[in-house]
Amino acid sequence: MKRILASAFALALTAPAAFAQSMTVTSHEDRPGQIGSSETFTGTAYVSPVFPPEMGDVSAGEVTFLPGARSAWHTHPAGQMLVVTHGTGWVQERGQEKQMMQAGDVVWCPPEVEHWHGATDETSVTHYAVQQAVDGSAVVWGELVTDSEYND
Repeated sequence: MKRILASAFALALTAPAAFAQSMTVTSHEDRPGQIGSSETFTGTAYVSPVFPPEMGDVSAGEVTFLPGARSAWHTHPAGQMLVVTHGTGWVQERGQEKQMMQAGDVVWCPPEVEHWHGATDETSVTHYAVQQAVDGSAVVWGELVTDSEYND
């Protein structure tokens, strides 16, 4: 009986190893990216996906905005977290004053709150944008931010 229990215990400890996966490291230069569409960005914004499809409904993009570049107005059904990694930029909620965001800052945009974010007129900014899809959609794009709105 002891031998059967010992064998079962040994098998139970080794079974997860048979199904375990290995960690993978994807280097920054191996993550594909592209210039953001002129339908959703003004100026030059480079967008590089961070999470693979295995993350399910959670997506993230590393976005670099050159000076003067910004997203269009948009909302997220489950909200969005911006983690600023380099530079200085602006973020604005519709109807509110625009705010500065700098490297090290974290910005929470609540669900369904219309906002935009991007670089200042003189500096670039890079952030990770993390959001979750609801019913297959992670973002609802609106109109482009006008120069007047951006410069106010």
